[in-house]
Amino acid sequence: MVIQVGDVVKMRKPHPCGSDTWTLTRVGADVKMVCSKCGHMVMLDRQVFEKRCKKVISHGETTDG
Repeated sequence: MVIQVGDVVKMRKPHPCGSDTWTLTRVGADVKMVCSKCGHMVMLDRQVFEKRCKKVISHGETTDG
């Protein structure tokens, strides 16, 4: 799965606030994401994130060159 900072992803289970969409703010060995509805920040191990992520809804802007 190719992910980058700024991507909006849909997770398998919804957050307690009711939203299941998240915006990625850090990508590496671990992934930091912010809930699109309430703004709660969560950090997950990359393997856990890839297991729980359902799909990438939209890609963030690329910073090529």
